[in-house]
Amino acid sequence: MIWFVILSGAIVFFIYRYQEELGEGYEYAGRKAAPVRSQVLPVPAKFKEVLQKYFKFYQDLSPAGKAKFERKVCNFVYSKRFIPRNVDEVTIEAKVLIAACAVQLTFGLPNIYLAHFNKILVYPDDYYSRITRRYHKGEVNPMFGIIVISWQSFVDGYINPNDSRNLGLHEMAHALRLENIIRNEEFNFFDDTLLEQFDDYAKQVCDHAENGGPLFFRPYACANVHEFFAVSVENFFERPAAFNEQLPGLYLVLSKLLNLDPLKLAE
Repeated sequence: MIWFVILSGAIVFFIYRYQEELGEGYEYAGRKAAPVRSQVLPVPAKFKEVLQKYFKFYQDLSPAGKAKFERKVCNFVYSKRFIPRNVDEVTIEAKVLIAACAVQLTFGLPNIYLAHFNKILVYPDDYYSRITRRYHKGEVNPMFGIIVISWQSFVDGYINPNDSRNLGLHEMAHALRLENIIRNEEFNFFDDTLLEQFDDYAKQVCDHAENGGPLFFRPYACANVHEFFAVSVENFFERPAAFNEQLPGLYLVLSKLLNLDPLKLAE
């Protein structure tokens, strides 16, 4: 009798593992097919509804721009694993809006989807890191291809659209700059000369502030070139007119890097 129980348990275990691996295989295949799926399948009505209701960048686009944006959002959603942390699931609304944030940044870069970062971890609020021993709102981990988002902080970034603080754009900007140096199908998409010009501007701006001059960005921008890039992206989208007026050279270089000008979206 005991051998029957053991055998039955083993069979159940192997069936469970087989089904789990089969499911993971289907999921992996679906992610790999994302470029085709996003172009061939109709854009889900729910995706359009969420974008039209909540995402101003999308709302300001031309009809052709909206269609392009929708397809890029589909590609991003289909190609990533959205992993809930301390919540039961990542909702469709959350997936679409996080994808839309990434597409907002990469809209002018037609073949860039942050391919290396295929896992999006979503916490309901700020989360505690055992590594840094402090609470975080978000982070990017290139070693494991992970972008981590605090959903509440993400939402706050879009509820307050003009304060130049947007967690989603900040973390996606970190991921974008890292993606540029990771050797995969999206490697080295930034023009090296433009990136060098951007970093030169960063040094000039921060040196000026260090010598007592005014700083257009919040001081955290001058922590390093990566933070300067991320904070610049926040300002680029949240207060582009003021950015262009105060730092026109830097604004122009960033618009060339991203192949996008927020002041001319509807064109």
